[in-house]
Amino acid sequence: MSTPAWADRIVTDQIGRQVHIPDTVNRVVILQHQTLNIAVQLDAMGKVVGVLDEWKKQLGANYVRLAPQLPGLPMPGGLTKVNIEELLKLRPDVVFVTNYAPADMIKQIEDSGLAVVAISLLDVSPQEAVKLNPVVKDEPVAIDVGFASGVRLIADILDRKEKGEAMIAATKRSRKLIADRLADLKQSERVPVYMANPDLSTYGHGKYTGLMMERAGARNVADSIAGFKQVTMEDVLAWNPSVIFVQERYPAVVDEIRKTASWQTIDAVKSGRIYLMPEYAKAWGYPMPEAMALGELWMAKQLYPERFQDIDMQAQADAYYREFYRTDYRLGQ
Repeated sequence: MSTPAWADRIVTDQIGRQVHIPDTVNRVVILQHQTLNIAVQLDAMGKVVGVLDEWKKQLGANYVRLAPQLPGLPMPGGLTKVNIEELLKLRPDVVFVTNYAPADMIKQIEDSGLAVVAISLLDVSPQEAVKLNPVVKDEPVAIDVGFASGVRLIADILDRKEKGEAMIAATKRSRKLIADRLADLKQSERVPVYMANPDLSTYGHGKYTGLMMERAGARNVADSIAGFKQVTMEDVLAWNPSVIFVQERYPAVVDEIRKTASWQTIDAVKSGRIYLMPEYAKAWGYPMPEAMALGELWMAKQLYPERFQDIDMQAQADAYYREFYRTDYRLGQ
């Protein structure tokens, strides 16, 4: 691993690597959409000089209203690739990558004299942390601890420690409320739910989406699979979910489900319980602050409206967005 002459301190990234970085970081390139989303909320985009080329696909087309500078930023790579010549032109102090970025990609960036920090937002062993679908033994602990340590690492590097702590605190505010109101919910009473992504891909256990469902009182029908995988139509038909959720970034999936003949016998389709999730309910494999602070509550309210009648999600979302995105949620919706 390279040790640049300007390195003033050492941090440990989320795949267990010790990385030399300057004491003051002024220029970063972010090649992971989860870290980019957190940087926007930390109000640190003034330090971002390059982003991943898939940002619009991964964050959704509407996201640009929250970070209007994104279309004008250079895109020297993506989640699993980098154009080293274009990256070097940007002179970053730190390059953020995803935990499953190929080892040769990380080495190529390091060999060019740049500091590389990998973010997983998951607390697992270094051997598992580098995998797209890591084995996770205690999901709630691994996700909660990994999220908090990941946010603290990003906030520390971007000199936004106080904002990072506020973000972590915000994710905990609705947890007790949901847990209390669903405390008497029996396993047999949990609503069977399927998370529909493009190309029949979905999330099983070991990903934040599964934990999000569990905390909201759902039973993830795909829990038998590990990580993020493509399933078959036969699988979905056998699971027969009562509710189907679709992430905000994939609106075309809702139309596909409603119009495709093979879906029409599924209970969720017959009852019309196919929900395009709001922007803040980021049901990704990685935990996102707004999903933990707002999305779990939104999902619980959709599944058990009688238990959450008094919860005004618009007011909740506006308050969060004002604090972390510096705008009301309703703008652009």
